[in-house]
Amino acid sequence: MTPERKIPERRSRKARRTRDTLAQAAFELVLDRGLRNVTVEEIAEAADVDRRTFSRYFPSKEAAALDSLRGDGDRINAALRARPAPEPPLLAYRRAVLDWLADPGAEAWHRRPRIFELLVVAEEEPTLYAVFHHIRVDAQEDSIAIVADRLGVDPRQDIRPAVTVAAGAGALLAAQAAWVRGGRPDALPERVAEAFDALAETAREAAEATEEAPETEATS
Repeated sequence: MTPERKIPERRSRKARRTRDTLAQAAFELVLDRGLRNVTVEEIAEAADVDRRTFSRYFPSKEAAALDSLRGDGDRINAALRARPAPEPPLLAYRRAVLDWLADPGAEAWHRRPRIFELLVVAEEEPTLYAVFHHIRVDAQEDSIAIVADRLGVDPRQDIRPAVTVAAGAGALLAAQAAWVRGGRPDALPERVAEAFDALAETAREAAEATEEAPETEATS
């Protein structure tokens, strides 16, 4: 490796460490003191950088506090890419989420210290929840591209990838909300399975009703 190549790599590692340090400081301060009692300046001070450096990495304290959740969408999408090609897309999405939850190395939310607390706070703080929503949307855009590739379609022309991901991500969101409100930090896999089971049951009922509808209309 040439010295010229080492310099950008070293800078990249340093930038990653700075970002991670700021994110960890924001995470801990927000959980220890509450979102409204923490300033950007205090986060920067805890990370031993100045306010200008903070602003190079994050647009807000909410974005910094939630930064550790961004990688989870990437992990789910990596698991989705790895699912067998013959699997129906929604089943593949479900199993990708369950793969993420079951992988000790992925450190899903129920395995990672204080993530449960963070999501409880996000449910209570509108600005924090709004940032969490944007993180989810970013991950879902990647999921749509993956599903479209599995189906061999253009997601700009074919609505099926977006519908599939909206359904799967909606089930995951419902599970996460039930998990947070249920007060059991270890129950996330159980809630996720319940949510996807409910989605499958609803889809079956809708399909049956659709099949019966023409017959009902003909006799009315």
